[in-house]
Amino acid sequence: MSITPAGTEVQYTVTWLEMTERPTHGWPQQPAGEPASLLKADDPPVWFFLSLYDAVGRDHAWEDMHDRTEDDLARWLRHPDTSLYTLMQQGWPHGFFMLDHRDPKVCNLAYFGLVPQAIGRGLGRFLLQNAVMTAWDLPGTEKLTVNTNTLDHPRALHTYQRCGFEPVMRTDHSRVLKRPIDASRIPD
Repeated sequence: MSITPAGTEVQYTVTWLEMTERPTHGWPQQPAGEPASLLKADDPPVWFFLSLYDAVGRDHAWEDMHDRTEDDLARWLRHPDTSLYTLMQQGWPHGFFMLDHRDPKVCNLAYFGLVPQAIGRGLGRFLLQNAVMTAWDLPGTEKLTVNTNTLDHPRALHTYQRCGFEPVMRTDHSRVLKRPIDASRIPD
């Protein structure tokens, strides 16, 4: 495995997606194998969110939340219109999602992902469908949004589209890495 070191400028593309109608499918079935639980965090501490954020995003250059102050993050996490859900299996977090419904008509799937050890175990679709259905159950939701970028998991965009999201915009960006990442994550 080749590593792209911290301090390297990388180019990436962000794809913005939306869903304007509630899916016709119902709530997902429990995945095969060990039982999984989806737990909503009440008044989550910043350290808990950042531990999930880092566990899921460290290989995908998720770094932006570390630029925010602890007080700012705490206000966002504790806002009555944001919610954090953790997927638990075998007694440890396998992934999480964060919904931001501060716009009364639009719910943003602000964060979503699995820890590396949980990928390929059939949990991603279960977690994403739960996130989508939870968002659509929030009062007033008329649209669900999400974005992903070419530094995220290679199947992220396809997974969102397969779940019913449609791309509405793409933008090109660059950033200087604050931590090293696997070079295969950098788009050509």
